[in-house]
Amino acid sequence: MKATINWLEAARMEGESGSGHKLLIDGPESIGGLNQGMRPMELMLMSVGACSLVDVISILKKSRQQVENCIVEVDGERADAVPAVFVSIHLHFRVSGADLDEKKVQRAVELSAEKYCSASIMLKNAGVRMTHSVEMI
Repeated sequence: MKATINWLEAARMEGESGSGHKLLIDGPESIGGLNQGMRPMELMLMSVGACSLVDVISILKKSRQQVENCIVEVDGERADAVPAVFVSIHLHFRVSGADLDEKKVQRAVELSAEKYCSASIMLKNAGVRMTHSVEMI
């Protein structure tokens, strides 16, 4: 995998993935940014959420669950010192569908957290407290 980050001005950058997709990244005005893009640490939270969500949907489809919607809300707590690393991240899954088996949904989230989500497991191995919850809609 590869990515390229191109500095544009102030704290504004454009990231390009190895697959050719682009994303605007920026910082807050307090550090000279223009507040025109996502912050790098926000991208990290989004990466963890997206990685886990892909796993959960894949596992549920293999379990023949009829998922209609799945949203993951990701909350991260950062240290009050420099570097302001994440000390904890919580993923809350809101899942809806027809005749969903709550045990299968819970198991899909657990499998993602314990076995499949590379982003989540990497951060957990670095000392970030990772937690998960499920809400059936």
